[in-house]
Amino acid sequence: MPLIDIRQVCKFYKTGGTLIKALKPIDMQVETGEFLAIFGQSGSGKSTLLNMLGILDRPTSGEYFLEGEDVAGLTDKQMAAVRCRKIGIIFQSFNLFKHLNILENVMVPMEYAGANKSIMKKKAAGLLDKLGLGDRLKHLPSELSGGQCQRVAIARSLANDPPLILADEPTGNLDEKTGVEVMDIFKDLVSEGRTIIMVTHNNDYKDEVDRTVTLKDGLII
Repeated sequence: MPLIDIRQVCKFYKTGGTLIKALKPIDMQVETGEFLAIFGQSGSGKSTLLNMLGILDRPTSGEYFLEGEDVAGLTDKQMAAVRCRKIGIIFQSFNLFKHLNILENVMVPMEYAGANKSIMKKKAAGLLDKLGLGDRLKHLPSELSGGQCQRVAIARSLANDPPLILADEPTGNLDEKTGVEVMDIFKDLVSEGRTIIMVTHNNDYKDEVDRTVTLKDGLII
């Protein structure tokens, strides 16, 4: 059974009186432990597809099975619960809470999951230490470099041990050297059994992943 099985998923929006077909019927399967990159020009539907995969939005029609569970038809509350347990999301702009130190940032998903506070602290500290930030736990995001902030975002995405990690242009705001370091972290996570789906414009990464999907005008080509 694939980790992800998308069947005839469409997403339409209305802007004014215009119907925008962001995703036309899409079928896609992703296996457990796969490192997949999604390519496509701006407006091709990449971000919309990532939002569908992250259960941040629901399709206009079609089915989405995650670990065999049809998540497209869940209530908003049920979708949030599945997202908390099964999906970690990494954003290009990091999306860290500016008023929280990095230890507290990594603890946020665990708080939503109702974890014990002492366990949360220990686990968050362990993740940050693994990513080379064990000596900066009390630092605010504003006191870190872009690459360090992205490492915090990666640690946060792993907080609840999700099987699926989604990354939206994760190296887009980073220099080349730091981007390589982030890709190395992703490869290590895949080797541990994680599944990573990454949206990127960087063609240099095509040889770094297991498989690529290219979108154009809302369709996989």
